[in-house]
Amino acid sequence: QIKNETQVRSIYHDLKNHLLILEAQAGNKQEVQTSIQELQSQIQEYEFYQHTGNEFLDIILRDKAKAALERQIDFSAVISFEDTDFIDPLDISTIFGNALDNAMEACARLPKEERLITVKANRIRDFLIINVENSTAPDSSASGTFSGKTTKKDTFLHGFGLPNIKNAVEHYHGQCNVKFENETFTLKIMIPIPS
Repeated sequence: QIKNETQVRSIYHDLKNHLLILEAQAGNKQEVQTSIQELQSQIQEYEFYQHTGNEFLDIILRDKAKAALERQIDFSAVISFEDTDFIDPLDISTIFGNALDNAMEACARLPKEERLITVKANRIRDFLIINVENSTAPDSSASGTFSGKTTKKDTFLHGFGLPNIKNAVEHYHGQCNVKFENETFTLKIMIPIPS
């Protein structure tokens, strides 16, 4: 974690100098293109870098952001997850992993230009508030329940995402609400923060 953060800062620091070189090469398009490709390859590994305040969540978000990019889904995460040590890492995985997998699955059914996932999480007073929104097809409203029903042919391992999220959240005396409106599916989670 610290190594990754140091590498990101190092690359950011050098970018200022790299831009000066690119300006100097402006007359030679081939040199500029080569320099740009080298810069892109250097920063690609860190494109999905997240620093939420929780190292387990950082790992999950990096993985899901990379998967979203591969599926051509516009992915945005604004998360402040400090002071959440009371949540077990496996529950963090259950909550965010399932929510983001479900969101990507819903988005994948849409044309590329309509695929969007937004994740927000922060502390508001004595609650941790998590919102996961994704665009979805107009006929997807049935997926917004905690019934465990699935539309997939393989029902053995599917249909557990939302119920598992609910169980994990209730372990901390929290609540989950889902809403389907204007072709947007929203999962809102509220977890009280212990004093």
